[in-house]
Amino acid sequence: MPHTPVWFMRQAGRSLPEYRKVREGIPMLESCTRPDLVAEITLQPVRRHNVDAAIYYSDIVVPLKAIGIDLDIKPGIGPLVERPIRTRADLDRLRDLTPEDVSYVTEAIGLLTRELGPTPLIGFAGAPFTLASYLIEGGPSRTFENAKAMMYGDPGLWAELLDRLAGITAAFLKVQIEAGASAVQLFDSWVGALAPADYRRSVLPASAKVLDAVAGYGVPRIHFGVGTGELLHLMGEAGADVVGVDWRVPLDEAARRVGPGKALQGNLDPTVLFATPEAVETKTREVLDAAAALEGHVFNLGHGVPPATDPDALTRLVEYVHTHTAR
Repeated sequence: MPHTPVWFMRQAGRSLPEYRKVREGIPMLESCTRPDLVAEITLQPVRRHNVDAAIYYSDIVVPLKAIGIDLDIKPGIGPLVERPIRTRADLDRLRDLTPEDVSYVTEAIGLLTRELGPTPLIGFAGAPFTLASYLIEGGPSRTFENAKAMMYGDPGLWAELLDRLAGITAAFLKVQIEAGASAVQLFDSWVGALAPADYRRSVLPASAKVLDAVAGYGVPRIHFGVGTGELLHLMGEAGADVVGVDWRVPLDEAARRVGPGKALQGNLDPTVLFATPEAVETKTREVLDAAAALEGHVFNLGHGVPPATDPDALTRLVEYVHTHTAR
């Protein structure tokens, strides 16, 4: 590419007035199952910001809903699961995901790839640990006490749960790749809650299973988690081609932790976008300078775009990165 590529996690969505307009009166999970709406929402930031990739508009709980788990996304709270998964008998509710369960994904990606032309579309899924934590806790959690209680207290049940979720997640990513996604990202939003030894023993095998299941397609695989500075080497080990880094670790240090052979993605602090344009440029230069010696770099935020972000700040940021890294 003639410059460092840029895209943003949650670039489609709440920060855009055009998104709020098309989503008016439509519940979140319903919006993820309407191909025309998914395509429109996915395209909005590409049109507005001139980003170098589209990210498929969905939610990490979509495959769970598709296999019949009774859950809903409550505005301002997040996913809530009607009957949390706590026992071996509960595992029977997690059946395999088939392409027919998510036919709207195939249809939406068909619409998108025609519209996007050469602009890549990134598919995505939630990683097994993060999905398990929602299923066990019944919703968002700060401490993950129920999930960790199972992980420490019933490691056999935990391993079986994560293995089953790995199969569902891999199937969901395969549907997206086969429909035309040119890269995929595995989001492990909550895995930063774990110590490295627990991650290696209790989470890495399931994440590796997902990434390995889609290795044969030859599309780049990105693996991202929040608060994962201590886990970067292990997340690289799980098998991704690109490791996403949040804003807490500079990219040159992150590269040292991840080890050779991987590109990095990140990692401007999303809250910098609320500062003056000059401050945004200064902090962006710091990220680009730290990335100067990397084997590969995709510019992104260190987490998703905050809902209150001024969209113009993102448009200016894309333009700045493109100009500053032009080669």
